[in-house]
Amino acid sequence: MMNTPRKLAQRELDLIQKLANCQLAMTPREFEAKWDVTRVQMAALCNCSLGSVKRWFKSGRDYTAPNHYHLRYLAITDLILEYFDEIPPELLRSILKSQGAANNLKI
Repeated sequence: MMNTPRKLAQRELDLIQKLANCQLAMTPREFEAKWDVTRVQMAALCNCSLGSVKRWFKSGRDYTAPNHYHLRYLAITDLILEYFDEIPPELLRSILKSQGAANNLKI
């Protein structure tokens, strides 16, 4: 049995428009400078290979730019890490539940 989708009010439509135009991004170098993460952890956060992450830090013809969604993953992770203590536990559980990650997290 499928649920009927919720109707969107004007405020939700406005929010969707703002999110669609949002340029939320953080470069791998910015993220690495701010947070003590390994390249393996960064690859896991960005859902990509370690080789991809290593190429983001190379120069010259060996350099490969991260995709826009990698930059967004890093920016979202930065926000969650930065404001972790201020995020309501229910919201944090909701964010993490799809991966089962909330089960082992002390909230």
